Amino acid sequence: MTTIVIRKTKDGSYQGFTCMGHAGYAKHYEKDVLCAAISTLTISTVNALEKLGNEKLSYVTNEETGFLKCDIKSNLQEKSIFLMDALVFSLEELSKEYGKKYLQIQFEEV
Repeated sequence: MTTIVIRKTKDGSYQGFTCMGHAGYAKHYEKDVLCAAISTLTISTVNALEKLGNEKLSYVTNEETGFLKCDIKSNLQEKSIFLMDALVFSLEELSKEYGKKYLQIQFEEV
């Protein structure tokens, strides 16, 4: 199962996210399309925040374990908030479609 923790302040400002584990969808089906979708969304969001939004980030990845931690080091611009909102929306939709057995989204106040 993949667990994604979205970190926000009390006032709702994004501070980053952590993606942990492989979805395990391929154990029951031919290909792990869910894991591929999660990877595409999370990595694309990090790249877009950094390259298109010019945001200050730090991130660590481990492809073997399915780990990605992204820390946002500054207050996000409006376009970058939209990118994070789109990430959260898309991940929540995937969780609804494929089930919480494979993908869980959590929120943490920091």
